Amino acid sequence: MLLIEGQETHDASWNLAMEEYCLENLPMDESYLLFYVNGPSIIIGKHQNTVEEIDTDFVQERGIRVVRRISGGGAVYHDLGNLNFSFIRRYQPEHFNNYREFTAPVVAALQKLGVPAELTGRNDILVNGRKVSGNAQARRRDRMFSHGTLLFRSNLDDVVKALKPKPGKLESKGIQSIRSRVVNIGDFLPTSMDLAGFKAALLEQLFPGGDGAPRRVLGPADLAQVEALADRKYRTWDWNYGHSPAFNLQRVQRFAIGEVDARLLVEKGVVRNAKIYGDFFSEGDISVLEKALTGIRYDGTEVRKAVVAAKADDLFDGVGIDELVGLLY
Repeated sequence: MLLIEGQETHDASWNLAMEEYCLENLPMDESYLLFYVNGPSIIIGKHQNTVEEIDTDFVQERGIRVVRRISGGGAVYHDLGNLNFSFIRRYQPEHFNNYREFTAPVVAALQKLGVPAELTGRNDILVNGRKVSGNAQARRRDRMFSHGTLLFRSNLDDVVKALKPKPGKLESKGIQSIRSRVVNIGDFLPTSMDLAGFKAALLEQLFPGGDGAPRRVLGPADLAQVEALADRKYRTWDWNYGHSPAFNLQRVQRFAIGEVDARLLVEKGVVRNAKIYGDFFSEGDISVLEKALTGIRYDGTEVRKAVVAAKADDLFDGVGIDELVGLLY
């Protein structure tokens, strides 16, 4: 097994692009291990509805990146206290969906460091019954990867807040995340160490013998292709939001003028239909706002533009633009 060595960055879009590039392009006469650390970000599962998985207000206020990955499973929060690993190898049917094959060496390494880790269920690593690692897999032709998180010293308050969806009824055809209680590995280490020390200690356990891990270095041409992939895919709204499955959104809020019931049908990240009901009083034509919303990307900026263009604060007398945007997005 070779340790992949490339450009060190905390850009989640770049790191996920590097992982996919390695999966697609490295020769499969070897197996590989990739480590990376992302800045504050939410990594969405391939089949999930992005809007359902995040607290959009918290994400925007904190400047948290939202990036979709190519593997399934639920949404996870990454920050500088979380170490991500990815085993890349030739595909064999008996290895796909066999998470123990890939998590066993990680669990063994944690146990040797004094952490009472164990694989529980299908794809989680737990310590004293609390989750420290979630894992997922992806396949491309004759190759696959199995990757996972290692909560080392993450901000667990942000983990909970970032992944908490806003109130409102959201019926989705996507896969809902299973949110488990989490804990940091660092709380169980018998000695104090930082993330770099933790990574080094894991490498010593995964590559025993004292000679260090053999490397597969990505050259300038490789890195240029990773950057291009990040730009055309992982940094785009279409991939991170527009790839979400179709869903129906209903949000209801009572204002001084009465109750406003907004219902949107969103497909491929675009509002296909908008209807507004309620017992509110209005002298204007509500269909003006419904038409303004129809056809736009379901994005906070675009929703705001539609609300302003329809002069919705006049339609709903006494209700401000910010309040209406908050209702609709």
